[in-house]
Amino acid sequence: MTEADARWLARAAELGEAQVGHTAPNPAVGAVCVRNGRVLGEGAHLRAGGPHAEVNCLAACAEEPAGATLYVSLEPCSTAGRTPPCCDLIRAKRLGRVVIGCLDPNPRHAGRAVGLLRAAGIDVTVAEGEVAERCRALIAPFAKAITQGLPYVRLKLAMTLDGFIADGMGASRWVTGPEARAWVQRLRARVDAVMVGAGTVRADHPSLQPHLPDAPLKWRVLVDRFTPPDPADVDERTLVATRDLGYDGHDLRAMLRALCARGVNDVLCEGGGRLAGALLDAGLVDELNVLYAPKILGDPAARPGLAIAPRPLARALAFAPVAREALGPDTLIRLRPN
Repeated sequence: MTEADARWLARAAELGEAQVGHTAPNPAVGAVCVRNGRVLGEGAHLRAGGPHAEVNCLAACAEEPAGATLYVSLEPCSTAGRTPPCCDLIRAKRLGRVVIGCLDPNPRHAGRAVGLLRAAGIDVTVAEGEVAERCRALIAPFAKAITQGLPYVRLKLAMTLDGFIADGMGASRWVTGPEARAWVQRLRARVDAVMVGAGTVRADHPSLQPHLPDAPLKWRVLVDRFTPPDPADVDERTLVATRDLGYDGHDLRAMLRALCARGVNDVLCEGGGRLAGALLDAGLVDELNVLYAPKILGDPAARPGLAIAPRPLARALAFAPVAREALGPDTLIRLRPN
């Protein structure tokens, strides 16, 4: 794969990234058609049930793409679903080459399109290196849902330096500043559902919806072992774990599996402390996002961000930092479990 291939594939990934949060339960995918260094057309998958990225890209071509190269962030589909197989269209358009960012994560389909296209005389390259990692990251929630039957879980904590999410009177608005809160809105827009403990809902009555133009409505998942939420906090986009997902107060994994069966591949958990701690204790968190405000409460009555089972230092939960970012006065640290 050449440097030019990597650049065009990065553009395809960029097109897909712009649609994250809009395509559930399908993955976000982008595609670019190029001939002699010139873009003929671009496209992305826009919504589940709609045309795939390859279809939109080839439909956007200003001229016939025969002999051109198609760059696509995910291996084209080779079987019929709600739409025809993209492999058939690629062959019909007589493309000369296809560069794929990553293979289909479904073990039954992985590499199938590569074989079909090569059998049709089309040159196929599967990416490696940094751009391949970017393409795999783009579909990480979809890949986990396909291979494990579980959604990708992102845990977000907004805390003071001493680990509190609310003061001793229960006040939590606002621990962090406007820049950090805007970042949370963008993150909400990228996931399929926002999950909180029902106690947090009773205390704060959050909307849990992204307050951004054109952001689709998300599922609100309320988790509580015993006490049902106030009916005023439940609407048509709300799932109550005990009622709608069969949560018995103990098996979070089964609850998440039920959520995944509803087409939810990407979940953002915004707490509270007991739910966050339980998810971490159960090893169900794929990504931890901690927003630290430069504040200290020092109040034993304050509400901690995590209620987790104590463990000795030798068995402490360990994480690998992925990114750090300043958001106004606050600091975001993004981590993944070791």
